[in-house]
Amino acid sequence: MIRRDALLLGLSAAFALGTSAWAQSAAPTPEQQQIIAEIGTHNSAIRTMVGRFLQIDTNGGRTEGTFFLERPDKIAFRYAPPSREEIVSIGKGFYVLNRRDETYYAYPQDSIPLRQFLGDQVNLLDANVVDVSTSDGYISITVVEETVAGTVQVSLIFDTDSKELAQWSLVEPSGAELTFSLYDVEKDQQIPRSFFSIPANYKPLEQ
Repeated sequence: MIRRDALLLGLSAAFALGTSAWAQSAAPTPEQQQIIAEIGTHNSAIRTMVGRFLQIDTNGGRTEGTFFLERPDKIAFRYAPPSREEIVSIGKGFYVLNRRDETYYAYPQDSIPLRQFLGDQVNLLDANVVDVSTSDGYISITVVEETVAGTVQVSLIFDTDSKELAQWSLVEPSGAELTFSLYDVEKDQQIPRSFFSIPANYKPLEQ
C-alpha cells in the first residue's frame, strides 16, 4: 500500500539530501541563474512527457510505475501491481485514486510541491529557491514549500547538458525522505484524455 501522505507530499519523490537545514545557503550565482532560466525555457517547450518511474522510500522500499504529463497542470502516476493507487491532476486539484476500492482523496492544486514544474511556463526562479548546487553533470534546485501537511523541502535534479528532469527529491516535515527517478522518457507523445480524469463512479473520501 502506498502511503497517502507520501503521495501527496512528493507526487512520491526524493533523493537523499543528507540535510534538514532549510535556510538558504547562498543566492544563485549569475551563471546558475542562467542555467535555471535555460532549464525553464527548455522544459516549457516540452508539452507532453511519458515514461517510467522508480520510487524509493526512506526505508529502502521500492515501487515502480508509469507517468504521463501534459502542460499545463496535468499529470498522472500509475503504480505497478500489486498497488492499485494512482495520482491524477486535472488542472483543478490533485487526486489520489484507489482503483480497487473505487475511491479518491482530493487536494488543492496550489498546495502540492512541483506545481512550478507543471505550469504552462516553467520558471523556477519565481519559486522559493533555497539552494542551487551542481555535481557530476547534474544541477539540483532546492525549493522549500508550505503544504497542507507542513513544510517540505523539494529538490529538482536536472541533467546539465540536456536540461531535462532526471529526478526529484523530498524531505517530509517528519524528516523522512523519498526518492523518485525517471527513465525511458519520451517527449511530445499523444496522451488519451481519459488518463487525466476521475471515473464518475468513484466516491470521494474525507481527509
